[in-house]
Amino acid sequence: MLDERIVSLFKRHWRQTITYWSAFFSFGLCIALLGPTVLDLRCQTQSTLQQITWVFFSQQFFLLMGSGLGGLFRKTLQYSLLALFSCTLVISLVFAVIPLCNHVLLLSVAMAIAGLAMGVIDTIANLQLVKLYQKDSAIFLQVLHFFMGLGALVSPLVADPFLAEDVCVQGANWTANASAPVDLLHLRSSLAGQGAEIGNISHYPMHTEGVVVTRVSYAFWIMALINLPVPAAVLTLIYHERLLPCSGNSPRLIHRDSLSSTSPTGDSVHGHRRCVRCCDPAKFRDRPASFLLIHALGGAILFVTEGIIGAYSGFVYTYAVSPPLRMAHKTAGYLDSTFWASITVGRLAFIYLSYKYTAPRLLIFSLVGVILVQCLLLIFFTSGVFLFIGTCILGLCISSVFPSMLAFTEDMLDYKGCATTVLVTSASTGEMMLQLLVGSVIHSGGSYTFMLCCTISSFIGLCLFLLLLYVRHRHRNCSADSSQNPDMTERPESKCS
Repeated sequence: MLDERIVSLFKRHWRQTITYWSAFFSFGLCIALLGPTVLDLRCQTQSTLQQITWVFFSQQFFLLMGSGLGGLFRKTLQYSLLALFSCTLVISLVFAVIPLCNHVLLLSVAMAIAGLAMGVIDTIANLQLVKLYQKDSAIFLQVLHFFMGLGALVSPLVADPFLAEDVCVQGANWTANASAPVDLLHLRSSLAGQGAEIGNISHYPMHTEGVVVTRVSYAFWIMALINLPVPAAVLTLIYHERLLPCSGNSPRLIHRDSLSSTSPTGDSVHGHRRCVRCCDPAKFRDRPASFLLIHALGGAILFVTEGIIGAYSGFVYTYAVSPPLRMAHKTAGYLDSTFWASITVGRLAFIYLSYKYTAPRLLIFSLVGVILVQCLLLIFFTSGVFLFIGTCILGLCISSVFPSMLAFTEDMLDYKGCATTVLVTSASTGEMMLQLLVGSVIHSGGSYTFMLCCTISSFIGLCLFLLLLYVRHRHRNCSADSSQNPDMTERPESKCS
């Protein structure tokens, strides 16, 4: 059972908390819908497989841009909520507009806008929950990321009844004898990893001229309706906090921000002003070296772990259907869903564990677990059954790294508010870059190199975390020395470099 302090904190901030959770549900809906519908969108835009993969790239690239942009809205609660409302509404509008995009360029622009909105949501929701709960934020961040996983599970379920079961572009001048039938399940599973496997499937005959027969539009319109309550919830919170620009009775922004971000430690308005100033580059020279190292190491750890998630979800299907496993396409197609389902279940379980144990313990358990299961996957590389078991365990272990790392890093930095933007942006970068790196290695070295790359990345992640613990120890000693001897605060680098 949760203690009374946690419950009272939630009661005090329940409107904001539930709003941020619902925004992350919207994030999950959007991030998982493109993969299973990409072949139907190819038919809708009458484009080639090579052309449609630019849609994946545009979404991922602008998601990265949005993650950095979201940090600009942290100054006041009003700016954050208005940005959150705009972005969640944009996602619904993009869902509604996608069926009208009859050219791949228009579709790429639409998904780029959606990716930008997703990145802003990612940063703002994490940042505001950290501001609200500070030392108690770990459990609420676990719930936040559980809602993202829940949205990512709901999205494909909505889309599945409307996906084409046969070729969705019927040409007038070709027949079934002209080409072999295409296994759409195999193609969808191959394209699920952000289109990175296009080189292996480009030989499939996918016609672009003819009559388009697809019902995928209904899936996007349904998702637009499902997502509409989210911007409505954000707007309700804005109205409740009297932060509407047209409201003449709304309090001064800095006052409202301080009231809404009141923490159990009793931070004052001056503390929030420091949150804004701490990311000023001009202030870095007044910080110890350990301050910068904590940011860099925290971002590097999430770069690696989120990169593993992206690479594993993108290439586990190819690994399963390739020698020596040679798993059936239909069976291998369940691996990606199994992985994301285990991540969602893991985040649900870590909601309780984050209350019982500290973030460093959870991170050590998670990172060691990821290494062990991947080493076992390397050893039993010929067992299809163990691949499913290992996929489940890997998802459970790696599920809590992001929220635990975010809470732990902000705790080390005394909740200055700077780390969240750095960590979210690093995670988005890792998810995109490591996937591209692993994809290129697989194409040159074979499918076995995929598991080897993920295992090596796991060892790097654990080493970086151990280094982070050492830097944390030095940073705490430096802070203690500076507080005991005010004369040393002018040049903290001499003690903490």
